[in-house]
Amino acid sequence: MILIVDDDIAVRTSLELLLERSGHQVLTADNPADALSIVEQVRPRLIVLDMNFSIDTSGHEGISLLKAIKGIAADVPVILITGWASIDLAVQGMKLGAADFIHKPWSNELVLQSVATLLELGASKPRHVGRKALDEQFYFRQIVTEDPAMLDILETVGRVAATDASVLILGESGTGKELIAEALHENSNRRERPFVKVNLGGISSTLFESEMFGHVKGAFTDARFDRTGRFEVAHKGTIFLDEIGELEAASQVKLLRVLQDRTYEVLGNSKSKSVDVRVVCATNKNLPEMVGAGTFREDLLYRINLITIKLPALRERRGDIPLLVDYFVRNLREIYGRPTLSVDPAALKWLQQSDFPGNIRQLKNIVERALLVSRSTKLEIADFKAQLDMSGSGKRTTHQLPVVGTMTLEEMEIEMVRKAMSFHNNRITKAAASLGITRNALYRRLEKYQIPFHDTED
Repeated sequence: MILIVDDDIAVRTSLELLLERSGHQVLTADNPADALSIVEQVRPRLIVLDMNFSIDTSGHEGISLLKAIKGIAADVPVILITGWASIDLAVQGMKLGAADFIHKPWSNELVLQSVATLLELGASKPRHVGRKALDEQFYFRQIVTEDPAMLDILETVGRVAATDASVLILGESGTGKELIAEALHENSNRRERPFVKVNLGGISSTLFESEMFGHVKGAFTDARFDRTGRFEVAHKGTIFLDEIGELEAASQVKLLRVLQDRTYEVLGNSKSKSVDVRVVCATNKNLPEMVGAGTFREDLLYRINLITIKLPALRERRGDIPLLVDYFVRNLREIYGRPTLSVDPAALKWLQQSDFPGNIRQLKNIVERALLVSRSTKLEIADFKAQLDMSGSGKRTTHQLPVVGTMTLEEMEIEMVRKAMSFHNNRITKAAASLGITRNALYRRLEKYQIPFHDTED
């Protein structure tokens, strides 16, 4: 049973017909008192709630009613109906426990999608299951783990994959956020459609619209051909927005619009296009802190994190290290034609006790480099220790600075940028981290100093 609460008979009737035609049972209320009575007596599975019930359009009545509903039925999901002018109220409602917000005029398809997602999530109860049971039900072949916390995460991934819920994946660099995003897609009803990966940290605000929404020939200087945007490529599939914490303020507004309306305009063309995508985001940044600092939009945060998945660092799941090493070695045997290669048990134990700031990605690189350097058929502690020391985990050494007057600060900066890019094989994220700046800041310096590069980031 779905409860629609709105004082406008036209709105109630439209939503009632829409939901009933989709097979849902519907009750309606045109005032807070009737709404609370229905919640107490019937306990609906979902509530669609308008923010205003009088000439006063402040939205305070909707907020008060939401608080009262949550006091009676905290577990019932609530979808708020609002306008763009009251988007701050919608965010306030999300803080009070609302599950989603839809602004007027709404898209019927978007309303049905939100309703179906929330009903599915409400019906799915978490279960603690083993790896074998998960593999019988879902496709997680690329994810190596027996860690209990990770198995709980995979169970969550499996449950929410079938919905269209927006998912925010948090975790340090190298913890496998992209693999989780791919698992969400592979276990969804969109698996036969495109999975489009976008590294937002590598897109400047001036190129954002062209990259994400496309452009027509002549839209700007050097626009010699039409370009299809990433959202259009991902239509009916999944779009994975990696490093969303790096997105600049102007681009955040444009992204919020397409996530809210599921419409966008191709650069140079005023005609709106509709898009149907599942949105999965990832970051290693603390977005709530960024919201507090004013560098990330609060309404965008609530739009992308209906479900939040926090991946543990490798140091928090050390029991998986031998499994991961075995997985890497089995793959590398075939790639490098070394079928007899093995790892000494003592070396496995040593690796399990070691710290890997770069997490799984660093562990994989160390295993591969050790294999390439060693001529033995059995990798020992010394083989891995040498590679771990070379990866930058050892103590920092001091270096002699140039004599004063021999180099300007700008020349030193150019040289350090060149060295960082060369040392990290043009991997922007690693080069930026080693220089202590953001990816966008590094891109600006590469452009400013006209340093040629080819981004080798995955």
